[in-house]
Amino acid sequence: MAELLYRLGRACAHRARTVIAVWLALLMASGAAFFLFSGELEGGFSIPGTPTDEVNQLRAAEFSDLAGGSGAAIYQTEDGSEFTEEQREAIADRAEQVAEVPGVADAVDPFATEAERAEGVRELEENREEIEAGQAELDAGREAAEAAGMLEQSEEFFDGQQAEIDAGMEMIEGGEALMEMSSGVGMVSEDGDTAQVMVSFTAEQMDVSQETRDAVMAVFEDHPVPGTTVDFNSDLAQSLPALFGPAEVVGLVVAAVVLVVMLGTLVGAGLPLLTALVGVGIATLIAMSLSGVLEMASVTPILGLMLGLAVGIDYALFIINRHRRQLKQGVEVGESIGLANGTAGNAVVFAGTTVLIALLGLNLTGIGFLGLMGTMGALAIAVAVVVAVTLVPALLSLRGERILSRRERARLAERASGGATAAETVRPMSTGRALLRAAVAVAALVVVALPALDLRLGMPDGSSESTDSTQYRAYTIVEEEFGEGANGTLLVIARLTGGPDEETAELNAQMDQITVAEKIYDFDDVAALAPIAFSDDFTYAAFQVVPVEGPTSESTEQLVHDLRELEPIKGTGTLGVAGVASGNIDISETLNDALPTYLTVVVGMSLVILLLVFRSVFVPVVATLGFILSFFASLGGVVAVYQWGWLGGLIGLENSGPVLNFLPTILAGILFGLAMDYMLFIGTGMREAYVHGAPSRTAVVQGFRAGRSVVTAAAIIMISVFGGFVFSHSVMISSIGFALAFGVLIDAFVVRMLLVPALMHLAGDAAWWLPRWLDRLLPDIDVEGAALETRHLHAGEGGEEPGSEREPADSAAVRG
Repeated sequence: MAELLYRLGRACAHRARTVIAVWLALLMASGAAFFLFSGELEGGFSIPGTPTDEVNQLRAAEFSDLAGGSGAAIYQTEDGSEFTEEQREAIADRAEQVAEVPGVADAVDPFATEAERAEGVRELEENREEIEAGQAELDAGREAAEAAGMLEQSEEFFDGQQAEIDAGMEMIEGGEALMEMSSGVGMVSEDGDTAQVMVSFTAEQMDVSQETRDAVMAVFEDHPVPGTTVDFNSDLAQSLPALFGPAEVVGLVVAAVVLVVMLGTLVGAGLPLLTALVGVGIATLIAMSLSGVLEMASVTPILGLMLGLAVGIDYALFIINRHRRQLKQGVEVGESIGLANGTAGNAVVFAGTTVLIALLGLNLTGIGFLGLMGTMGALAIAVAVVVAVTLVPALLSLRGERILSRRERARLAERASGGATAAETVRPMSTGRALLRAAVAVAALVVVALPALDLRLGMPDGSSESTDSTQYRAYTIVEEEFGEGANGTLLVIARLTGGPDEETAELNAQMDQITVAEKIYDFDDVAALAPIAFSDDFTYAAFQVVPVEGPTSESTEQLVHDLRELEPIKGTGTLGVAGVASGNIDISETLNDALPTYLTVVVGMSLVILLLVFRSVFVPVVATLGFILSFFASLGGVVAVYQWGWLGGLIGLENSGPVLNFLPTILAGILFGLAMDYMLFIGTGMREAYVHGAPSRTAVVQGFRAGRSVVTAAAIIMISVFGGFVFSHSVMISSIGFALAFGVLIDAFVVRMLLVPALMHLAGDAAWWLPRWLDRLLPDIDVEGAALETRHLHAGEGGEEPGSEREPADSAAVRG
């Protein structure tokens, strides 16, 4: 691989303008594909086969009126007074207009609904009075028959009449009970200043187009009702996060500053940024162009953007830094480009492959949207790697020695005929210091990881939106006026006993409906419920259930499980539960169940990859344990900030809540790949020094010094890029950016630079032990390209003998 990359680097340098033209053509082609084939991004997530999905399929099959998604517009009077008659009529008129929007099945006038409810109460009262009057007449008739001595002959008639009256009274009492239970399911608040206009769509919630949502909101916004405000819940006003914003630009500026400090020139700093932007532009445009044929969540291309920017800058930096170091050692430009591509570029390909495998491994979870996110992230990584080993050499060729600063070029000219630089004396750290460093690092990581024990997974809802957003206002208004649970109502479907004919089935359904409702209402965490509909054949009944607490609360989660275990009518099976809250609970639990398996796969890959690279048993174990500590410490930080709300104000987080349900899985895959990158660039220097004869503990210090500057710069750049997304208005994007930035901070500076060197020192020669039989079986990876240096650099220009004037670039850096 190293030799192939060497030749590729030289070829790209020789045909620099052609390579640049090819990449520009690819960028334009990607842009054209985006404009021609891109579609709408999804605002939510779904997993086929979950209990919620099964209930949704049953709902679509059995309840034609309930097959689509829904949303709500929340009206409130500005002065807190009751709606006037003119305002009620205007809101009803807006509901009628919305019902005519293409894609809308219906829009409910809240005041008409409340009037119908009141009429239903009056009808029940009238029916009760009629039945009670009938009972009085029947009792009088029975008494008269008894007085006339004809009771025995009329007994059958009176019993039949009594049975009808009893059945009617039972129905009345059941209806009154249903009215009582549904009293908390209101469309108009008790004080009369707030009303919900419920909008139902013809398409499923996930399939409602943004165009339809916008058209619905436009009806309400373009025709305001005087004296009122209107807001929209998150089901209707889904906000898709922007791909790029001011905070991300700040992250790039910080990365640019780090590059200038690291490389010393504006030209050198500009190249990694330029190549990263080209790579991420191509990858993001390709991903977006596939959104027309794939159901792609809004966060999917943004994840690719994050990764593409971060690793694109870092991978280019590795190659450019190696090239600059070789130029300063006197290597000719063309040869240096080839060697940098074959050594640092080889490490880039290997590092990128580890991230690629980890991201593609997300498909092993069996969760469609997560696998797609991993695939699109892997696409961004693959493009970044190819850009690094082709476009970077081409641009370096055009810049020539100007990649060095004027001072560096002058110094190079002065020492063109000089000899080898004297080696610096390197002393290993003391064992006591190593013990202290290891203890402090482990203790700090464990403490930071402790909040992860309280991890709760969920999906963002209206309460997690920005406080100035319409979704947040709608959420808080509904919570204050209708109760917490009104923001997370559940759809419950029960199977009924049915009957041999339609009339019997309908009568049984009405009785069963009351039985099921009473059993559901008995739960302490149910605030209210309302019967919605029967299926056409009266074999199913649907209910709207309002929990006591909000959609992300533990009590609502437990209620969903309790309802699914309830069999209200013996022999008809347990209840089915759906709804947005239920769907999010199912997704979170499915992801939580898949995480241990995925972590096992990632840890297994880590051990195998590091075993191949370092040819050691101890190093893979230490590196993998370090990754596990980094992962849980990162989760601990996320829980403390996003779930507990600690220091949330510093990043603009206004409301805390459960952690994004797919974040731990995404974090495991990405952090694994990045951790392997840092281990590679720190650990290979240690191995190189040890192989070249340095004592094991001295090799630890030499390798650390050789890699710390580039790893420090790379980590700061990644933290800056990921950190830019922390200030996104979308809590999904913000939490992912924070998790990755914090994870890189922990892994690079605590694990790789503090813990690993200390443990390597304590292990001594045992750190590099490998059974002989295993040594014979393992292939020689040569990630750093030492063999390539021996072939090309030592036998290069000037007829140098190996080791006569200088060592391979990394070896010299390691020893000095």
